[in-house]
Amino acid sequence: MSIQSLTLYGKVYLVGAGPGDPDLITVKGSEVLQKADAVVYDRLANPALLSQTSEKAEQIYVGKRPGKPSVSQEQINQIIVTKAKEGKVVARLKGGDSFVFGRGGEECEALRAEHISFEVVPGISSALAAPAFAGIPLTQRKIARSFTVVTGHTIHNTDTFAGWNYYVHADTLVILMGMGRLPQIANQLIGHGRSADTPVAVIEKATYQSQKVITATLSNIAEEAKKLSPPGTIVIGELAAKSKQLAWFTPEKKVGISVSNTNRRTQVVG
Repeated sequence: MSIQSLTLYGKVYLVGAGPGDPDLITVKGSEVLQKADAVVYDRLANPALLSQTSEKAEQIYVGKRPGKPSVSQEQINQIIVTKAKEGKVVARLKGGDSFVFGRGGEECEALRAEHISFEVVPGISSALAAPAFAGIPLTQRKIARSFTVVTGHTIHNTDTFAGWNYYVHADTLVILMGMGRLPQIANQLIGHGRSADTPVAVIEKATYQSQKVITATLSNIAEEAKKLSPPGTIVIGELAAKSKQLAWFTPEKKVGISVSNTNRRTQVVG
């Protein structure tokens, strides 16, 4: 491939949209949205962020829906490659941070294989933001000197929970995409030696005005959390109990950001 042909390609920015509240996107992430020719966005990226794009920007929705037909990762890779080869600046907008369970690495590999320039714009992961908005410090002197982040969901749902023994002694354990498997997770951790009285918090829709927080213990969190629905963040450890003491976020009605130019939106169905 010649240098001249490479210069005809556009560029892809993998932009972390943050945990939900559109105000929590980074300044650079916002700047990329404003200059993008095409925005390829996920289900967990707040659609209100689309109001920051230009009038001419193409908007392509590729959100994955749990248990329902969705756009495959291969299709998403092809979309961003194709748009970049059209000479466009592409914003690949993903909830949280692209490199924290966001498949950003896979997309970068696809772009590199096609000799397409890309840049990663980090976002605030819900692994950090959800506990913060629930009043839960992930570390604190004399209580927890480290935290571990894991996923409760794996490709093709093949996770049989072998390996949870490695996480059982984590000071603070943060689990993303695990609400559907909370009973199994709790049982595994207890079975591997974690006290059934260990505090647990589950944060639903963190940073949104509809945020809800439930605190319990490993022994009863699965039952208590039945009233919640995804997306949710699970925090396990002594500091999870701090939510009752340090909770600061009081959801209140806010004037919503209107999403304009909806006629530019394209939805890709797998």
